[in-house]
Amino acid sequence: MIERMIGALQLKSSTFEEVEADTKATPQAMLVVILVAIATGLAGLQVADTGVLGLVLGIVVALAGWAVWAGITYFVGTTIFKTEATQADWGQLARVLGFAQTPGIFKVIGVIPALGGDVSRIIVFAIFAWQLAAMVVAVRAALDYTSTLRAIGVVVVGFVPYFVFLLLISLFV
Repeated sequence: MIERMIGALQLKSSTFEEVEADTKATPQAMLVVILVAIATGLAGLQVADTGVLGLVLGIVVALAGWAVWAGITYFVGTTIFKTEATQADWGQLARVLGFAQTPGIFKVIGVIPALGGDVSRIIVFAIFAWQLAAMVVAVRAALDYTSTLRAIGVVVVGFVPYFVFLLLISLFV
């Protein structure tokens, strides 16, 4: 699992291809999502005093968001942006998108108070950009695209309903 996480951090397409093909890697992908949620939650404790309950809710929301994101990406990638070579199922997308979240582990850097607000925001933005790049590589691998632009399209178009989902969740949490 660690080697796969390192491959995801390095944006290696071969890592995402390997994860896509390994049906037993879904629990590993789920663990990556949980680790990233914990790192994000710990960093968030510096901003909002949500305590352990906030951390637990963050993990639950992260897992739900991961499942929804995989479903949306599967739908968008296999219908709107489908090619003749596109072969995928929800599990394949869930696995690669779980590992694509790996850079988010570095959000825990936000816990370091000496960094200050501006530096922390820049770091979080850079990590978010890194995660987006990993998602594009993951989507391209899982959906058997030859075009990075097509994978970017899936991520961008899929983000809209995902963002709506997150907004709805935020109203209830």
